[in-house]
Amino acid sequence: MAELRRPTESGVPDPMKFMHPVLKKNYGNWLWHDRPRPGVLHHVAKSGDQVWTVRAGTARQLDVYTIRKLCDIADQFAEGHVRFTTRANIEYMVGSESKVKPLVEKLEAEGFPVGGTGNSVAMISHTQGWLHCDIPGTDASGVVKALMDVLYHEFKNEEMPNRVKITTSCCQINCGGQGDIAINVQHTKPPKINHDLVSNVCERPAVVARCPVAAIRPAMVNGKPSLEVDEKKCMCCGACFPPCPPMQINDPVNSKLAIWVGGKHSSTRSKPTFHKLVVAGLPNNAPRWPEVAEVVLNILKVYKADGRPWERMGEWIERIGWPRFFEMTGLPFTKFHIESWRGGRSSLNASSQVRLG
Repeated sequence: MAELRRPTESGVPDPMKFMHPVLKKNYGNWLWHDRPRPGVLHHVAKSGDQVWTVRAGTARQLDVYTIRKLCDIADQFAEGHVRFTTRANIEYMVGSESKVKPLVEKLEAEGFPVGGTGNSVAMISHTQGWLHCDIPGTDASGVVKALMDVLYHEFKNEEMPNRVKITTSCCQINCGGQGDIAINVQHTKPPKINHDLVSNVCERPAVVARCPVAAIRPAMVNGKPSLEVDEKKCMCCGACFPPCPPMQINDPVNSKLAIWVGGKHSSTRSKPTFHKLVVAGLPNNAPRWPEVAEVVLNILKVYKADGRPWERMGEWIERIGWPRFFEMTGLPFTKFHIESWRGGRSSLNASSQVRLG
């Protein structure tokens, strides 16, 4: 029996030994590529070798039985080689065009939709939510499931002006990336403190140091060491909850979801940009989050109809202007969309000393 690879925390393993032979042979020597159909990539090397890549969506959080099923499909239909993308799609590589159609049919029959290439809505990237995160305000993977159910057509077809990347985050401080559309948690109330538990559970100096706006300080409550929050300073970020669970920030009524648009990591066509808030205060309404889905579908519908070829969402908005964006989508523009806060220099925990919270 072959010796198993020892786990490492210093990075990913060397990919070359797991790579498809055609990819390994022609690494860095590709001549051109195209997309025969949504979900299928075709690369031709300078040597004349060809390889077809079939991309299918997965649930991202996979049990061992699903992983075995995916690997069995690779062994039977795809020459035994797979890889996962950063957005949790699985890709199968084959060296013959005749193997593409049977592979696509098998994946679709097993419930793994083929798509996510070109100008489609890519698989939504998300944080771990209730499964793993220590400070989740929502279940990010659940929001993704609900959204991808209604975006199924847009994943399987390339009908958008450009690629659309959507992200979801289960809290508003630890995770989240710039996306064409981003769904993030929005806590609206300071934490509720269970003073009876603080002294037994929490390392108080660590909690004080964790607050980015210096809103937490030690206190004695009912004769016990505890903590108190200056609610005038508190920005309801939830950073205090992981080191001190008795400082509960999640609330079934007052923890909301917000939608941001126009973010972009890449420098293709235009420079990277930050996304901007367009909708706040949507209910954190598990398990289907219909209010979030309605807003996302509305934004995509307008962008799909009005965007020019190859315009990313942020580029489209910059062209038509933000007033026109709110007019076309029918979203309300409120005072909360105006950035008027100027207290950062005086209230942010900005120190020249390195402190670990």
